[in-house]
Amino acid sequence: MKEKLRDILKKYRFAALVALAGVVLMLLPGKKDSMPDAETAEGETFSLEETERRMAEVLGAMDGVGRVQVMLTLRSGETLSLAEDSSATRGSGGDVRQDSQVLTVNRGSGKQEVVVTQRLYPTYQGAVVVCQGAGDSRVRLRVMETVAVLTGLSSDKISVVQWKQ
Repeated sequence: MKEKLRDILKKYRFAALVALAGVVLMLLPGKKDSMPDAETAEGETFSLEETERRMAEVLGAMDGVGRVQVMLTLRSGETLSLAEDSSATRGSGGDVRQDSQVLTVNRGSGKQEVVVTQRLYPTYQGAVVVCQGAGDSRVRLRVMETVAVLTGLSSDKISVVQWKQ
């Protein structure tokens, strides 16, 4: 009996090692899925003040700009598309009735959150940048180009003006 078991182990040792390695890998803690859940989506809210502050920080780090303030105006606010569960039923008169309900996820302790399928950030309407270096046309042009890249605005929607002395 022992000899038969030894022959089987010898014959299938590689398969046993692969199976054992698979079990060990499954038991190891792994990375979390890259799929965003409601908690990470919830933490990504848009803040106009934070965007203006970060943009002023970037512009202020540019050569020749000096002190800077940024004001952005929005054409539309942030838009969220929510997951819906919809069903259609046919009534006795042949009419179709469409029902839809927003999907929610139960997070425990009676807390429910909606399921966000798409997040559209606001579109900008215009930008005003007040900086010390705006007297130099090269600085003004670099600031305008940078704001255009960061916001998607065309140059006619961006105003770069001199900081008062």
